[in-house]
Amino acid sequence: MRNLFPLLIIAVVLSVVLNLAAGLIWVERRLLALWQDRYGPNRVGPFGLGQVVADSVKMFTKEDWVPPFADKPVFVLAPAIIVATALLSFAVIPFAPGFVVADLDIGVLVLLALSSLGVYSVVLAGWASNNKYALLGGVRAAAQMLSYEVFLGLSLLGVVILAGSFRISQIVEAQRGMWFVVPQFLGFLLFLIAGVAETRRLPFDLAEAESELIAGFHSEYSGMKFGMFFVGEYIGVTLIAASIALFFFGGWLGPGLPGAVWFAGKTMFFICLFILLRAALPRPRFDQLMSWGWKVMLPLALLNLLVTGAVVLARS
Repeated sequence: MRNLFPLLIIAVVLSVVLNLAAGLIWVERRLLALWQDRYGPNRVGPFGLGQVVADSVKMFTKEDWVPPFADKPVFVLAPAIIVATALLSFAVIPFAPGFVVADLDIGVLVLLALSSLGVYSVVLAGWASNNKYALLGGVRAAAQMLSYEVFLGLSLLGVVILAGSFRISQIVEAQRGMWFVVPQFLGFLLFLIAGVAETRRLPFDLAEAESELIAGFHSEYSGMKFGMFFVGEYIGVTLIAASIALFFFGGWLGPGLPGAVWFAGKTMFFICLFILLRAALPRPRFDQLMSWGWKVMLPLALLNLLVTGAVVLARS
């Protein structure tokens, strides 16, 4: 039975994450409709829940076309990379005490490394499509993700210093007295902004800006391959939301309810925040996005790291 427990955890994690990614299609549409004062999906099934099934059937039965001018092996491989790397990242995410696929001593580093591999997907998709708009979207995505990956990692170093460990479960346990969002509020804001840019969500979806690049790196994709990009994006949003809950808001810590319930509630709150940002904020220019990262976020991340290190050293 002990040997089967890791397999059980893996099965539960995969089923929860994949079903949540599908369910977020409906959640996002309903919340956007609520905030923008319109109906949203409400025809197919109760509360429009059947719309997810209808969209899934449509997506997976549409013609799966590969352009004759595309590099077919790379074109087919690219969508699978983003889903695989996002799912692998959940291997080090603890959902509750002891409920984690791999509780590693270097969990934070593994999480950052696996999440950053998603850039290969969009770059290869843009290049293999042999389309100028797709290539430009892929180049934008590479520059954006590689840049904001730096700030994503630097914003976590203050948390690592306070916890004294790269093990994610120990970082959560170190927040029993106080959530790290209090001493690391600047780090939290930097991580949130970098996380939105990392997942290429509005307002930072410049790699697929419809008004400029048609659909960017997935302009030539349809059917199931487009669906994999779609699912990969929602898995990435869930990953960043779960990371925020773990690193800054105490993960599963909370009174009264089971730890898994607290973790799920915090994660859903930040997923809803991602959706609210899409509903409320305009899209900046690409040069503004890059300038903001290197001229504002990098100095602030280094300042946060310096001050945190100095305070911890002074107390010790």
